[in-house]
Amino acid sequence: MRHAIQADQPAATETEVRTLIALIDELITVVMEENMELAKGLPASRSKQLDDKNRLAGLFEQRVAECARRTASLNVRDRVLREQLMEHILNLRLAMDENLMRLRAAIEASNRRIDAIMQAIREQIASASPYGASGRRTARATSCGTNLRA
Repeated sequence: MRHAIQADQPAATETEVRTLIALIDELITVVMEENMELAKGLPASRSKQLDDKNRLAGLFEQRVAECARRTASLNVRDRVLREQLMEHILNLRLAMDENLMRLRAAIEASNRRIDAIMQAIREQIASASPYGASGRRTARATSCGTNLRA
């Protein structure tokens, strides 16, 4: 069942919709830049786009909430403008889906790096320790001292 635009529901103004589209485009640009950085294998925490992405996502959420408070849905009377908005929202969704996939891959890569470092540390400690896994000495204790008198 399609919902028709009701007379008592004010439509979003053309300016509001164009502002929302511009915000979506800016967010898409930042997300795509981050995706390119993540594709290079950089850790997710080093993403220089993170602050911009969070700021723009907050603005986007705020704008949509403002529109939703005034109307039951984001009504746009101009069919061409409505189609533009929907196309931009779809493009944002595709960029965010890719971003989510790349962030997960970056997190997994970071976890593998951490595991490899921890394993190397454990091996180094184990090789230097005079005790084995059972807690018994595996190497003869040595004592170091100096025979200096003050």
